[in-house]
Amino acid sequence: QVQLVQSGGGSVQAGGSLRLSCVASGRPLSNYAMGWFRQAPGKEREFVASISRNGLTTNYADSVQGRFTVSRDNAKNTVYLQMNSPKSEDTAVYYCAAGGSTARNSGSYSYWGQGTQVTVSS
Repeated sequence: QVQLVQSGGGSVQAGGSLRLSCVASGRPLSNYAMGWFRQAPGKEREFVASISRNGLTTNYADSVQGRFTVSRDNAKNTVYLQMNSPKSEDTAVYYCAAGGSTARNSGSYSYWGQGTQVTVSS
């Protein structure tokens, strides 16, 4: 199994920037495709971004395309989500997840981080 520990959440002003991190332990991060999801109060969990095992393929939700960037450093067993120009509607609990593909559905991911709150104020 792999354990995922997240950090980097918090409060940010609209138009600012914030970076989330997700560190894996137990198994090499390079074994997994990684995804980021988020869940706002009263809403279902939704796909944000994903990245392939070697980092060459990325996918983004339309709502964050061009503002958020997913990356990974397999040597550090860490995946990142760089959030630039966040908007108030990006406020949610963000989760990293490890799985076998860069799919957009949460069911494709087997391991999940603990979640971290991101609050964007306007």
